[in-house]
Amino acid sequence: MITLTENAAEKLRDMLNDSDQELDALRIYTKLGGCTGYSYAMALDIQKPNDLSWDIHGVKVVVDPESIELIDGSEVDYVDDLTGEGFKINNPNATTMCGCGSSFRTADKAGQPGSCE
Repeated sequence: MITLTENAAEKLRDMLNDSDQELDALRIYTKLGGCTGYSYAMALDIQKPNDLSWDIHGVKVVVDPESIELIDGSEVDYVDDLTGEGFKINNPNATTMCGCGSSFRTADKAGQPGSCE
């Protein structure tokens, strides 16, 4: 399961309400790459047939079955501090992370390190 902090949910509800498209969910997924092996990605989207989904603080969160293996138990937060503002994923499965926190690997899966974009 994925969780959202109230700060993240509030920001996402605003983003979904402001969207002029018929998007109704936050998609969280992983992809190969980044300096450590896998990169996090998020997008406003719609639920697809094989997605896992949760309603958290009024926000639908969807994750594909391949990504959930890497990020199950993660928490998404929204931070606004001296270093900037944005979403942050706290992943208990990550054993190694890059300095910016957008790339990771787990004990079982190393991914395919590449450039951080």
